[in-house]
Amino acid sequence: MTHFQLYIDGQFCEAADGARMETSNPADGRVWATFAAAGPDDVERAVATGKRALNDPAWRGLTATARGKLLMRLAELLEGEAEALGRIEARDSGKLLAETAGQARYVADYYRYFAGLADKIEGATLPIDKPDMLVYTEREPIGVVAAIVPWNAQMFLTATKLGPALAAGCTVVIKAAEVAPCTLLDFARLIDQAGFPPGVVSIITGDAEGCAIPLTRHRDLDRIAFTGGPETAAHVVRNSAENFAVTSLELGGKSPLIVFEDADLDSAVNGLIAGNFGASGQSCVAATRGLVQRSVLDQVVAMISERCADLVVGDPAAGETQIGPLCTVGQMQRIDKTLAKAEQQGARIVFGGKALDRAGNYMAPTLVVCPNAEIETLTVEMFGPVMSLLAFDDEAEAIALANASEFGLGSGVFTRDIARGHRVARAMRAGICWINTYRAVSPIAPFGGFNRSGYGREAGLDSIMDYTRTRTTWLNLSDAPMANPFVIR
Repeated sequence: MTHFQLYIDGQFCEAADGARMETSNPADGRVWATFAAAGPDDVERAVATGKRALNDPAWRGLTATARGKLLMRLAELLEGEAEALGRIEARDSGKLLAETAGQARYVADYYRYFAGLADKIEGATLPIDKPDMLVYTEREPIGVVAAIVPWNAQMFLTATKLGPALAAGCTVVIKAAEVAPCTLLDFARLIDQAGFPPGVVSIITGDAEGCAIPLTRHRDLDRIAFTGGPETAAHVVRNSAENFAVTSLELGGKSPLIVFEDADLDSAVNGLIAGNFGASGQSCVAATRGLVQRSVLDQVVAMISERCADLVVGDPAAGETQIGPLCTVGQMQRIDKTLAKAEQQGARIVFGGKALDRAGNYMAPTLVVCPNAEIETLTVEMFGPVMSLLAFDDEAEAIALANASEFGLGSGVFTRDIARGHRVARAMRAGICWINTYRAVSPIAPFGGFNRSGYGREAGLDSIMDYTRTRTTWLNLSDAPMANPFVIR
């Protein structure tokens, strides 16, 4: 059986207390690997080595350009290992190999992007109101960073944290989810091969009590970058009161996707399918609230049903598979309960709605047509291949329905009226809006949400500044002695 170790201070190691956990393949339910499970002593060591490395000339003495070159090297290694990492992730999480390997290859561009920004972090000379003073600012690394990453898009969500943090000169402790962490534990090989000094990056995993809580409470932590659910985020924020670490949160979503009657319906249907069945629905920006103008709802339902009739649900490593298994049994159980409640509330399940009768965590792709906005599939984050549609009559109602959520991460609009597209995008309370497309990402574009979808932004030009802090320096240019502070003029 394959075994994965922790990576701390430039060394692969077991947990201090020898603890291990198992991970199962969602495609067949069989345990396929074990991994070292970090405890408080391992967290202490990871943070301590991060703090030491932060001030070690081997890291702190590097120029920003040299840091960028290390990130470029990491990008090259990641591209070369994308297939191998993708196979581990597909086996560990159930995501499609085509997606995991493709995402790993594309994520290399994130590291290249932040590599290019490493020596573009600039200070300023201030036009100060005192004639004999030169005052300037510099940006310095914020310090030791905890990057807490979920299982569902771990290579992408690691890059949006690790890339800017390393470019800024920080050190990072990556905490992988205890569910399907093996890809990130293996990714440590590339960190090692890229040549980052020991302690600059550590990669650990473990449960909440032994790993996550001691990490987020640690007094030597300066920054927390968290992606996960709102309930866990509340604990993270409370824990950060122990260290006053600057915290960013990228949380869940119930993203609305609005389809107007004038839209290119072929494109809109593809957007709905991609937004709900892509990644088997296991995405924080899943378009789980499909809002369709009433005049075209029946047509959209028919088109979705036709296109989904032949979807291939199966082995994530097989090239023909379009939807793989869900990562955990718990997701299957939650979806089953939510669909049962939705039917009781009057929703109509057009197709799917059941687990498939086979080994593994397979859920049939499901389409639910909802009579009102109170149906539970429209309010609960599903994290599975479940699409819910709700009719609206006019633009004002569409906007009101879109904004009737405590979340605000993604959103989408399909319309041929570009003025309306901009108008609706501006009116929706969400951090991201796609017009006539869906789920597109780029290292150049900021990613993050409003409301209970969190705060802070990942990727984009400004994100690197979130891993720095400002130092202000005053220089007296006068040859005259400093004035007596007790003589007031």
